[in-house]
Amino acid sequence: PFVIVCNHQASLDLLGMVEVIPERCVPIAKRELLYLGTVGWAGWLSGIIFIDRHRRDAAIEVISRTASTMRRENVR
Repeated sequence: PFVIVCNHQASLDLLGMVEVIPERCVPIAKRELLYLGTVGWAGWLSGIIFIDRHRRDAAIEVISRTASTMRRENVR
């Protein structure tokens, strides 16, 4: 298991990330990215899990559910 952390410096970073993210990887992003037009739609359609960092309890719940699913389905 591993963690890849990406600090988006430009909108083109997303294209590079697609090349380095391995198969069966679970991407998580801050919820604000969901509202970036085409980027948000593409992220939502590709299954990115969005975390609302301003609502701590909700974020923890989403991460906990994601971790349970990852263990059950044996994904990274």
